[in-house]
Amino acid sequence: MLRTKTNGHNDPPRVRCAIYTRKSTTEGLEKEFNSLDAQREAAEAYVASQKHQGWICLPERYDDGGVSGATLDRPALQRLLEDIKAERLDCVVVYKVDRLSRSLLDFTRLVDVLDRHGVTFVSITQQFQTTTSMGRLTLNVLLSFAQFEREMIADRTRDKMAAARRKGKWVGGFLILGYDLDPAGGRLRINQNEAERVRAIFDLYLKRRSLDQVVRELAQRNWTTKSWTTRKGNIRGGKRISKSTLSHLLQHPYYIGEVHYRGEVYAGEHESIVDQSVFDEVQACLKRAAGKPRPRQPSKALLQGLLRCARCDAPMTPTYTSRKARRYRYYACTREPREGPGVCATPRLARCRVDRAVLDQIRLFARGDDGEGAAGAVARVRARCRVLNATGVGA
Repeated sequence: MLRTKTNGHNDPPRVRCAIYTRKSTTEGLEKEFNSLDAQREAAEAYVASQKHQGWICLPERYDDGGVSGATLDRPALQRLLEDIKAERLDCVVVYKVDRLSRSLLDFTRLVDVLDRHGVTFVSITQQFQTTTSMGRLTLNVLLSFAQFEREMIADRTRDKMAAARRKGKWVGGFLILGYDLDPAGGRLRINQNEAERVRAIFDLYLKRRSLDQVVRELAQRNWTTKSWTTRKGNIRGGKRISKSTLSHLLQHPYYIGEVHYRGEVYAGEHESIVDQSVFDEVQACLKRAAGKPRPRQPSKALLQGLLRCARCDAPMTPTYTSRKARRYRYYACTREPREGPGVCATPRLARCRVDRAVLDQIRLFARGDDGEGAAGAVARVRARCRVLNATGVGA
């Protein structure tokens, strides 16, 4: 049954209707009258046709533009669910069932929320009522086909992208340094200024044979990753080149005119930037520098994942150095291994001193001698870590 509000007269009970609209892509949403407006107009007309039953349309708009129906993480849908739980409406109206969800499991959860709060669901192009067993059966059948359609679209999209990659075409994603997207078509064209920079990076690595040294040199030159502006006007990239970014750049097959897909190599339709001989020599150097991979041993650091740098707020990771068969363990800022030496001025902290300071405070709190409780113990630990952070390493 619908949750209704009486008006004190002989008129039919009032049914507050919320209209929900959704479109999977942002294409056309900038128009004065778009798909969301068309869905709402049709739903408003349906609600108006039920005026004799007391139906009224709430002014609040629940519009999700450019959001897939495969997820419930949608701003307007979340606002709708909050209003349902607050009992601000009695009926949810949509143009089609798949506008609310294309997942049978997600829709089952939504229907459960509607049932718990006495809210009914109506699709204006598919006549059924969720309050009857036949209506629920019809709904499940429609949702099964909606989910099947979504999965078929996903399969066709993946097949299309795979076929495009086999032909060496650009199928989208983040642009890389040295290439621009051709406005005349979906292909890459060389950015001459950036291409010279890419060649210089390859030559610099062959000269230095060290990722750390190259990262430091690029930072001094103020060279950054690829920077471009999206169709919405958002600026992407333009960040400092880190060690991992440099390694990825030096191994990118696009620079020799190739496209790799699922272990296969295809000739790309874009022009190469780096000579094959230079690229092969760089790969050999990287392989020798990497050496034989060693199995990672689990760390026993007490504060792993908890300690942060006082200067840049980056996580601090456990590390060590060895001198004369003796191992010295530290906590170090993670920006240094990612972006190269000299990025953060925070010195490494001796793990034994930091761990001892924390354990001392925990023991004090456990004995109950501090008189300040957990908050006081945490404050003292943080103060002690700041002192250690400022004073340097120590053994």
